[in-house]
Amino acid sequence: MKSVRNLSSLAFCLSILLAVCLLGSAASDSNSLWGKKLKFIGRPCLWQLHPNTAVPALNELTVCILLRLKLLTEWTGFDYKAPGRRSIELGLQGKGRKGSVWLFGRKVPLTKELKSDKWYSVCVTWSGRAQRLRVYIDGDKELEASVAPLSPQHLAPNGTLTLGVSHYVLNSEVQEEDGKGLLGDIGLFRMWAREWSAEEMREKSCSDGDVVSWDLRQWKYNCPPEPDSHLHCAWSLYKIKMWTFLDTSLRAGKCPMSLEEVTRNWLESIFPPRISVRDVFVSSPSRSCHGVNNFAALHVQRPQASLASSACDNCFSCEVYVNVDPAVKVDVVQANITALLSGSYSSDFLSLTVDPYSISVLPVESFPEVTKPTPTVITELTTSGPTESLPARPVNTSTTGEPLDLNETIVGPDLFFRVDLNLSITGSPTNPKGDITTWVKNQLEVNNSMIVLNLIIEEVNGRYMEQYNGHVILDGQQTQYNCTFHVQEFNMNSVESNKALIHAALTSKYENGSFTIQTMNLVIKHIVPENCLEETTFTIFGEYIWPEAFPEVKQEMGCKKPKSERASRLCKLDIETDRTSWSVPDMTNCKPFVTISDLENINVTTGNAEQVVDMIQDLVSNQLENDAELFSADLDTVVDKLGEVVDASVVIPAVGADIVNIVADILLSKTDITPVASIVLNLTERMGNKMDFPDESINVTAPSLALSMVNVDPGDFRGLTFGVSCTSPILNPKIFVKQSFVSEPLPDTDATISLPPALHDLFLPGEDNKTRIQFQFYGTEELFQDPDLNNGAQSSLALNSYIVSASVNGSHVHNLKDKVVVTLNHQKPKQQEFEVRCVFWDFQKNAGQGGWNSGGCETQSISSNRTSCLCDHLTHFAVLLDVSRRDLSDTDSQILTVISYLGCGISSIFLGITLLTYLAFEKLRRDNPSKILINLSAALLGLGMLFLLNSWLSSFSNYGLCIATGASLHYFLLASFTWMGLEAVHMYLALVKVFNIYIPSYILKFCAAGWGIPLVIVSIVLAMDKDAYGNATPEEAKVGLQSIEQFCWLQNDVFFYVTVVAFFLLILLCNIFVFIKVLVQIRQMRFNKSSANSRTSLQDLRAVASLTVLLGLTWSMGFFSFGPGRVAMLYLFCIFNTSQGFFIFLFHCLMKENVRKQWRIHLCCGRFRPNNDSDWSRSATAGGGRPKKSILVNTVSVASDNTTTRKVSDSSTGSAPNHHQRA
Repeated sequence: MKSVRNLSSLAFCLSILLAVCLLGSAASDSNSLWGKKLKFIGRPCLWQLHPNTAVPALNELTVCILLRLKLLTEWTGFDYKAPGRRSIELGLQGKGRKGSVWLFGRKVPLTKELKSDKWYSVCVTWSGRAQRLRVYIDGDKELEASVAPLSPQHLAPNGTLTLGVSHYVLNSEVQEEDGKGLLGDIGLFRMWAREWSAEEMREKSCSDGDVVSWDLRQWKYNCPPEPDSHLHCAWSLYKIKMWTFLDTSLRAGKCPMSLEEVTRNWLESIFPPRISVRDVFVSSPSRSCHGVNNFAALHVQRPQASLASSACDNCFSCEVYVNVDPAVKVDVVQANITALLSGSYSSDFLSLTVDPYSISVLPVESFPEVTKPTPTVITELTTSGPTESLPARPVNTSTTGEPLDLNETIVGPDLFFRVDLNLSITGSPTNPKGDITTWVKNQLEVNNSMIVLNLIIEEVNGRYMEQYNGHVILDGQQTQYNCTFHVQEFNMNSVESNKALIHAALTSKYENGSFTIQTMNLVIKHIVPENCLEETTFTIFGEYIWPEAFPEVKQEMGCKKPKSERASRLCKLDIETDRTSWSVPDMTNCKPFVTISDLENINVTTGNAEQVVDMIQDLVSNQLENDAELFSADLDTVVDKLGEVVDASVVIPAVGADIVNIVADILLSKTDITPVASIVLNLTERMGNKMDFPDESINVTAPSLALSMVNVDPGDFRGLTFGVSCTSPILNPKIFVKQSFVSEPLPDTDATISLPPALHDLFLPGEDNKTRIQFQFYGTEELFQDPDLNNGAQSSLALNSYIVSASVNGSHVHNLKDKVVVTLNHQKPKQQEFEVRCVFWDFQKNAGQGGWNSGGCETQSISSNRTSCLCDHLTHFAVLLDVSRRDLSDTDSQILTVISYLGCGISSIFLGITLLTYLAFEKLRRDNPSKILINLSAALLGLGMLFLLNSWLSSFSNYGLCIATGASLHYFLLASFTWMGLEAVHMYLALVKVFNIYIPSYILKFCAAGWGIPLVIVSIVLAMDKDAYGNATPEEAKVGLQSIEQFCWLQNDVFFYVTVVAFFLLILLCNIFVFIKVLVQIRQMRFNKSSANSRTSLQDLRAVASLTVLLGLTWSMGFFSFGPGRVAMLYLFCIFNTSQGFFIFLFHCLMKENVRKQWRIHLCCGRFRPNNDSDWSRSATAGGGRPKKSILVNTVSVASDNTTTRKVSDSSTGSAPNHHQRA
């Protein structure tokens, strides 16, 4: 029964809204003026704005009208006059073909002549803030003028408006003025309360006005409109408004859904698929109906039984936004929706009807972006009626129903403040800048009324080492930071109250347990940035007219292609100047109208060179975003067209910068630029020589590319030095220029070229008796592909530096007596067996393709990281690394890396199995050799896991984490060596020093030594120099970890050789000594055995291999990796040492009989599990059964005359005692 009641209630609520918005089709359809025109043919015809429709005071506006002149006489399009004035406040008039716009009593003539019998779309916009009048005819801007009212600064409200005639007011009645009436037609007159841009005119030409709409109910007239098939306009976005009467007097019940939900479900059921419901707004029910024009008609339809309980009657207003896809003519959509909403609905519980005069279907420019009101739910319908609440207030209407001044609702610019903050941090924050950012945002962005913009944080002193995004600060230290940012406030509170709020939020002390933030100084300044003015951009995506925007407001426009996508552009507030400017448009979702191949049809001239470069830049960027490379034909087109731009006229710096950026984008892509490399090099040099700039010098940079042009006076030339610093291929290089000759490289540079003073003898004067010296820097070798280096006879040579060049007025400079000094940093450190060569790029080599040539250059190697070259000519210079004598190729390095990671991974898995086996089965770990084996396995497992995770942990670029990772790796490596040594000590005590040895707390002392000694060594290293660990040299650590192949490890050679090499060498010598002693002891014991118990050679080999693994003797291969056999020894070193864990599992788990017994007892079932009475079960106990007598693999008993018996367990290859005790 309960489910039946619920279904009945749901049906009841659905029935509520089946009748919502019905009964008004005829009325609504007849009220629409869309698809109709007003015809003025000389007979009396007056169309005036209805007195109930008031025009508010407007700070900005847009008025659009369709106009067609039949006879070229004196005419009026529309005429708006302020109350009590005869002057025209706003209007469109003309005489013959000439038209004029009136604004605030000022007449502004139009230049465009209007033809007769042709429809024109005329739009007038005005911005009070900009005091700007604009007129558009058929979407094109006709004029722009500065027009401002005398006082006040807005359009006069509550005036009178007529269409087709000029008018005056007499005794509160609108009267037509003779002689200025239109002989023609008018359509689609609409008014909006904001200034539209030209782009919006084109995109939203079919939306209705929000001040005056093209609806019959807003007009008073004496001649009817006429339909016109030429005035149809297709649109997709609509707003449906209606008032609904709800009779709840028949029966009580509950509604499980809100009226909004039921309305949506009902409309979606009656609308066809092409009409989708977007937003539904329903006001709270009210006992009295506000705004219903013909409410008496509703009571006529009510049942007689309900009249006695009229107090329970309710009215509510619903506003629905729908999308029609594809777009359909407005008048057709209005008629169809009205037809779908026609009819009425009633049920046993209630009746619901719609005021037929309240239904309106209006095209809108966009859907509202507002928070939906709280859904209205009728919790219970009783005879007493619902709780009374205030109806939702209509847009631009006060609570009394009177129209609001639209200026109160117009969105204005937000308040902006500039904040300069000095603060101190005390404690140990891991990421100070991130913590400051979080604190500032949490303090100010509390109730979503403010937002922090453009935050810049700088440390006051450079005392502490910066690590990427933050700093490392020791406990108790204090560091000061300067913070500069903007605050945007949305609620439009007073300036002083906002200042007080910001001041209170930022001056409070903050503590979180690990650090404290305290404000030292605070300056808050109110700024008033200007709007970003309307701007037209011509791009490959089409022409876009970006409308005026408030600061930090993102304007969106529809893409030209495809129409369904949007483009955006931000009015950006600059933190340096506190001024606004348009950012680069975001055209990610748009598709270009043109392609690179279309550039061939463009003729480059002096006037369009800048636009052509912009178009090329957009096309290249778009192509590389989609395909990551340019096709060969497209590359040729781009290079040819850039050459035409350079040859067309003098190159201005902005165009030169765009060309450099285009070249840089191509170089950083996967495009094969080799076929046009010489052309590109020549292009950049010609561009630099033709660039016109007012100053003495100019620098142009792009990722991996830098150009510097200097105009020098030949008489005052004392040498010139050019340096470049390039930290990353994707960042712009930094240029240093010094007006003198410097033989040493400039500090903090990757490439330096110094021109001697004697070079002035070869100067050819240029314009204004100046000589142009040009420097170029290339951070990539894509333009310098030498076939001989790639696959020729010189394949052992590799480019090992950036490329730098110099030229003088584009002339050929050679045979210099005073050499040019070029100093280049190595990309890879030069090893002792390698050689370096200074070379230049010879354009004539390889049949004009170019190649490296060492002629005319002398090599002077300064260090392993830098080489200096002395050359007698000017061109492109670089350093080649001769690797012909190296015995480890890149292929070998990659294979060895794979072997290392694969071996460590496999060993880690089997070491884990070994540990689990010995820890899970108590009987296996009763003897000391097994306990030592467990510790050795744990150390090796930690070493392997850290080796595998090292690169991943290093990728976080966290300085502290890298130190911890390197120190941990060092610790487990030393622990592994130490436990290998302890294995040797144990074997020595067990097999060599057999008798009368008792060591109390034997394993505990071993653990103290095995884990304690490495801890002491690592602690000493950290105490002496924590920067000894990292993935960069100590000098590089000052600016962060910048290694390309990051791996955290010891970076100090002294610590490495002392704590690793020397430590292991000591243990290795001891282990070798024990290994030899054990082998001798085993051999002597073998001769003492009878031939019946003799061992096979395979068993001896197994014993030797087991000993070698436990003692780590394979690590000694690292000391023999030199000479001709270096590569082979490195392969053996990687294979055996990374597989040490696997061999431990093999010899001490898989091949041990008692381990296999424990596996079968505890892990097998059924017939695979041994019986309790079997030999397997009995022999699996510690000391149980009679073990086989074996020297190395199995247990052996060795007796002496002193009756001391030692059992040597096979956990350590048969060479360790079971217990240390006295007989």
